[in-house]
Amino acid sequence: MKFLDQAKVYIRSGDGGAGAVSFRREKFIEFGGPDGGDGGRGGDVWAEAVDGLNTLIDYRYQQHFKAQTGVHGMGRNRTGAGGSDVVLKVPVGTQIYEEDNETLICDLTRIGERYRLAKGGNGGFGNQHFKTSTNQAPRRANPGLEAEERTIWLRLKLIADAGLVGLPNAGKSTFLATVTAAKPKIADYPFTTLHPGLGVARVDAREFVIADIPGLIEGAHEGVGIGDRFLGHVERTRVLLHLVSAREEDVADAYETVRGELDAYGNGLDEKPEILALSQADTVDAETLAEKAAALEEVAGHAPMILSAATGQGVQNVLRALIANVETARAVETPPADDPRWQTE
Repeated sequence: MKFLDQAKVYIRSGDGGAGAVSFRREKFIEFGGPDGGDGGRGGDVWAEAVDGLNTLIDYRYQQHFKAQTGVHGMGRNRTGAGGSDVVLKVPVGTQIYEEDNETLICDLTRIGERYRLAKGGNGGFGNQHFKTSTNQAPRRANPGLEAEERTIWLRLKLIADAGLVGLPNAGKSTFLATVTAAKPKIADYPFTTLHPGLGVARVDAREFVIADIPGLIEGAHEGVGIGDRFLGHVERTRVLLHLVSAREEDVADAYETVRGELDAYGNGLDEKPEILALSQADTVDAETLAEKAAALEEVAGHAPMILSAATGQGVQNVLRALIANVETARAVETPPADDPRWQTE
């Protein structure tokens, strides 16, 4: 299935139904009078985070969503039926923006969260509401209120505990395939990974989610290579695993290139806890590996972990370091405050 993480859609709630003008006219009924019912309320448009979705591909084929109009009122004091709601089902982690694609409306981060994007119009009053002592046969009723309409952007940011960053061919996909059941494409050429991938890793009877994004190169924040568009998928992570390949001629430059792109992107990525690992350790001899580890330690300020996903060297140590950071971050996170605009099932 094609990965789609951004979509533009048009939504419209339902108009309210009109009130009715009606009179009771049965023969031999002494007290007749107005009996026009109220119109029904128009349907709302909701966004709901559901389980089982991991892409916005459904919104490539349908971009217009309209709730049902309320039914008009009828005689004999019958109120019209309310219009049906429309629910946009989206993956957990979806952010919804105004048409300018900058103003955030809501951020759905938990299964079952619902947010009303457009409110349906109220139904109009029937003529029974306008009866007075001086006007006992009113011949007017209110129309229903108009619907709300707007254009919105849906933007998906994957929910993961740890994110993998590094240059192309740093071994990110190989690491993901080794420690999880994910099956990313792996090949010996740059940008093998074209779309973000997720996998669940297990270590010491504990689980956490890892996100792998396409590799970064110098100038990615300006659109070079695949650019930094997919960096949004690691914004929510609690820790970053920065992989630097031992096959790089200058590991210090490779490290600084990626750090520079993270700093240029901002949005808190440059402040996240980082675990540095010298990957693909099986591709060089021990002496070269020691030299590159020392060079990496000098530029980063701390010793890198040694990792080879192909042979399993250092994999468990890296996983334990990741889960330690993840659990520390989980312990200090506070649940979001209740907001009456939201519904949580």
